[in-house]
Amino acid sequence: MKRQHAKIIFLMPAVIWVLVFTFFPLGYSAVVSFADLESKVEVTREKVPLLDENGDPVLNRAGEPRSRTVVTRDPQTIWTFVGFRNYERLIKDQQTFGAIKVTLIFAVVGVALQIVVGMALALLFNRTMRGRSLMRSLMLLPIFATPVAVGNIFTTIFFEEGGPLSFLGIPFLSDPNWALVSIIIVDVWQHAPFAFLVFLAGLQGIDPEQIDAARLETESGWKIFVHIILPLMQPIIIIVLLLRIAEAFKLFDIPFLLTGGGPGFATQSYTLFTFKTGLRFFDPAYASALSYVLLIGVMIIIVASYNRLREQYA
Repeated sequence: MKRQHAKIIFLMPAVIWVLVFTFFPLGYSAVVSFADLESKVEVTREKVPLLDENGDPVLNRAGEPRSRTVVTRDPQTIWTFVGFRNYERLIKDQQTFGAIKVTLIFAVVGVALQIVVGMALALLFNRTMRGRSLMRSLMLLPIFATPVAVGNIFTTIFFEEGGPLSFLGIPFLSDPNWALVSIIIVDVWQHAPFAFLVFLAGLQGIDPEQIDAARLETESGWKIFVHIILPLMQPIIIIVLLLRIAEAFKLFDIPFLLTGGGPGFATQSYTLFTFKTGLRFFDPAYASALSYVLLIGVMIIIVASYNRLREQYA
């Protein structure tokens, strides 16, 4: 019995943490998404007599008590239940569809490039070569870079006047199309090493005898990759794909730091639009609705893909 109590005591901090910092915000934001919040400050002015050190009223020259005006500010938040009005507004908001378009382009193109680059690097380093351990370590460094550092570094690199790439004459951050390309480049640079690390582990788990047997049939490395390595790596590729897509839909830090969503709305991702709506335009109800649509959408994609993967490889 004492052992059971000890388990509960040690688990309670984690349980409290999850309840306070996960379930409470989720529940609170769900309630907020069905409401209309109006914040205002009620200002009241009241005249109060001036008192001296002894607590007696201070008199003016006419013998009348002097007074001063005390201003009281009372911030208030007025809740109004509006049902699904915030979600209806989301469907009609053209800026929302623009943010979804940017996010989808980033998710499709950026994640595809991460998979391709990660696989290419894994195949390159899955062989005997001088300095392989050092090169592998260097390839993983971008994963550990903080978003702020990445943003500052690439803002300098893409700077059009005096930056390292300014001789190209490409408006990396001022042209709408090039700005989106720049965001994708930065994200591939930072997260392709994650795919590389997972794929390398998967390649090292393949039985070398299968590769040797395939080489007896053909000398084409491409055919061996397509018909042997790729099918064996398929479950790992799908898992990495799902993880990166889930992260891609939450794209925020890179466009926020490099372009702020600009020029115009060219690089404004869905999460960046949600952030601006809630914390810059002070519309938490609409921002909560936007957040829940993203949550539900990502959950549907991940659960459906996971179930299909489980059925295929069960």
